[in-house]
Amino acid sequence: MCCRWRSATFFFEVPEVAGDVMVVDRIDSERTLPPRARDYARDTVTLGWEDRTHVHGRRRTDGGVEFGLSLPRGTVVRGGDCLVLDGARLVVSVVERAEPAFVIEPQSAQEWARFAYHIGNRHQPMMVIDRGLVCPDVPGVEQLLRQLQVLYSRERLPFTPIGGPAGHHHG
Repeated sequence: MCCRWRSATFFFEVPEVAGDVMVVDRIDSERTLPPRARDYARDTVTLGWEDRTHVHGRRRTDGGVEFGLSLPRGTVVRGGDCLVLDGARLVVSVVERAEPAFVIEPQSAQEWARFAYHIGNRHQPMMVIDRGLVCPDVPGVEQLLRQLQVLYSRERLPFTPIGGPAGHHHG
């Protein structure tokens, strides 16, 4: 069963939730918090990368408050983003969970291009950091890196894939 949810600019079909679960349909930053929310209590929600790309469904804050998320398709929730739960008078800050990942540190511009091309061509999620490329430890990635004869290390770090709508940022 679904209920229809309409915000100022988007129309969503959201799975119906039992009880009085608050639904968040926008992301704010500390600078763009509505004035009414500046004095709200604070909590966090710690999410892995896949949870931050699935922008519809139930979530629970680290403090135990349940809420629904219904953001525009293609949105990637990032660390530091703020979700306002007016019904609970609560601002929830997103924390990116550190997860197992492969870190590739190319030694030349040609290696950067070659590695990024092959990883992207195989539709593997990837993140670019100052020192290299990062891929989550998901099935198929290690085999691909070995096949390409890419040197890599294993680390635990927050992962945010390249993607989402162009120009997604918070003023």
